[in-house]
Amino acid sequence: MPSTENVSSAIVELEQTRRPRAEKAAGKSVRSAAPKSSALARWRFGLWVPPLVTFVLLGISWEYVAHSNPFVIPPLGNVVESITNDPSAYWNNLLVTLKEVAVGGGAAIVLGYLLAVLMCEFKILERALMPVVMVIMVTPVIAIAPALVVAFGFGMLPKYIVTIIVAIFPILINSLAGLRAVDPGTLDVLRVVDASRWEIFWRLRFPGSMPYFFAGLRIAIPFAIIGAAVAEFVAAGEAAGLGAMVSIAASQANLEVTWAGISMFCVLGLLFVAALTLLRRRILWWDNHGRAPK
Repeated sequence: MPSTENVSSAIVELEQTRRPRAEKAAGKSVRSAAPKSSALARWRFGLWVPPLVTFVLLGISWEYVAHSNPFVIPPLGNVVESITNDPSAYWNNLLVTLKEVAVGGGAAIVLGYLLAVLMCEFKILERALMPVVMVIMVTPVIAIAPALVVAFGFGMLPKYIVTIIVAIFPILINSLAGLRAVDPGTLDVLRVVDASRWEIFWRLRFPGSMPYFFAGLRIAIPFAIIGAAVAEFVAAGEAAGLGAMVSIAASQANLEVTWAGISMFCVLGLLFVAALTLLRRRILWWDNHGRAPK
């Protein structure tokens, strides 16, 4: 039996040998954490500083041209003053445009994905509908809008249809590509175990198509805003919305209101894209392309 003194000395020696190892490991973790934090700081610097510098230079150039040629573009201060002098008018027209984007763009997203699913499952449906889709896509929407007014009357419906026509194509094409870009081995395994079409769609095609779907959204949402603006420019009827405001102000040579309306379109598009980016990172957390570099 070992004595108490021998056991105590063995414990002390063991602690002395463990301590340098622990200190060495802690030093390594601190040194490894430092490069990660510095890399993250460099990434944030490279993400925000270049566009900030670009916008500052653009603002300086804008002010120079505005003061040199006041009948071409107005100074930025005058544009901001136009918005602050009558914010309710801009807000009401913004709500009208936002409604067109929400209804028309939302319908385009739903219809585009449903058509992509049907075309993926039934080849004959793709061969029947894709030529019609291509004909609609190559037809200028400015030429379609007056015909829609004649067919559906004055009001919001023609504007919704124009927005759908403009925004549906990116969703349809990207979703169809994503639904077909599945792993062939996994698809064969599901077919071997006699999985139904619904099970194949829900377990394989649907999650695999989401990165493509969100890529289509990044194109479709700005297109929906463009479609709403074009509809307000061309489709006769209720003179409401940012597009109608810009059109009327431009016809009156009111540069401040014209560029204020254009700036509202820009802010609306940026907010939609930013919200979509955050939503994508939440939903597609497993997709490396939607994550920040480590």
